[in-house]
Amino acid sequence: MRSVGLISIQDLMQQLRKLDSTVFNETETLRRLLQHNPVDVESLAPYLTWDRQHYTRNLIDRTPLYELMAICWEVGQASSVHNHRDQNCWMAVPMGRLRVENLHLVRQDLERGTCHLEPLNTLEMSLAEPCAVNPADPVHRVINPREFNQRAVSLHVYSRPFDTCVVYSPEQGTCGEIKLHFNTECGKPK
Repeated sequence: MRSVGLISIQDLMQQLRKLDSTVFNETETLRRLLQHNPVDVESLAPYLTWDRQHYTRNLIDRTPLYELMAICWEVGQASSVHNHRDQNCWMAVPMGRLRVENLHLVRQDLERGTCHLEPLNTLEMSLAEPCAVNPADPVHRVINPREFNQRAVSLHVYSRPFDTCVVYSPEQGTCGEIKLHFNTECGKPK
């Protein structure tokens, strides 16, 4: 049974596919769309896979303008500090809560694999509070802290699909490019 005020993931996909390409060039319109149209987690069931060792990336929809994925987080799991290859990113949390730690990239030398980052701010995402990554400071990490004590699912919309990103170790001052993969695509294992 669907909860009042929630939409299905299929409804969200239809809305995303109708958006003008200019919406993906700025962050507020799509952030508001996610805030006013929270997704019913039950509609995500075909796209959710869990792994005790690492969060899972599950592709739901991809067009030339965007890709939509569900990320499944066990308690205590976290992403690496990373960027999104100069693409905008919006995140919503239909299940649980997540913490986002934003960092300011002071300098980066990919050839040498070195970087310097400084903490910027931290925010919490929940069903009522989606967020957009700040294009001026896009480096961040997502965490499902142990103290939240529950699994979480986040929906990520990226403007223009990409298959690599830069990951950073603020503690060691190192960085490097990695290839991204999905655990599932459209509900099917990879």
